[in-house]
Amino acid sequence: MTDNTGKRPRRALVLASASPARLGLLRQAGMDPRVVVSGVDEDALTAPTPGALALVLAEAKADAVAPQLHDGEVVIGCDSVLELDGVALGKPDDVDDARARWHAMRGRSGILQTGHCVIDTRTGKRASATASTTVRFGTPDDEEVEAYLATGEPLHVAGAFTLDGRSAPFVEGIEGDHGNVIGLSLPLLRRLLAEVDVRITDLWS
Repeated sequence: MTDNTGKRPRRALVLASASPARLGLLRQAGMDPRVVVSGVDEDALTAPTPGALALVLAEAKADAVAPQLHDGEVVIGCDSVLELDGVALGKPDDVDDARARWHAMRGRSGILQTGHCVIDTRTGKRASATASTTVRFGTPDDEEVEAYLATGEPLHVAGAFTLDGRSAPFVEGIEGDHGNVIGLSLPLLRRLLAEVDVRITDLWS
């Protein structure tokens, strides 16, 4: 769709997530989304697999926010879980939970699953998918784990770790999209937008 000058009109993006990491990724990619927190009760939702759960949560966030938006805004909902031994690990419940997770994760690999859901409020079109990235954890010793727990960071991130914070040195490597581990896959976002006839360049600020 173009305007009378032959140019595609700029579209407004809304992020249905309170995650500063996701907001930062979008801004670094040339977008300046408005943030509307969904208020979805994540603990009330279930799914048969961790990947499916990430997608259900992302869709619930987008669905909760879309009716609140101005006509023409595009909303993206995201949610991440770490899959370890077939179990979905979101944000830890407390420090003891985070400690137990790090003792289980170190020296092993997990799969970071991030669900993405895009809705164009102008047309009602929607598209969703899950991105998966394998994460290989290092072997921080007990003292390093305790120092990390003391920062409070692991209590606020899925899987009790993040690549853009203090736990980055404890991750040996990844297989897949780096941004997905931080919270949002930009290549997948571009593909989902295309499915609803929106170009990612339409969202550049």
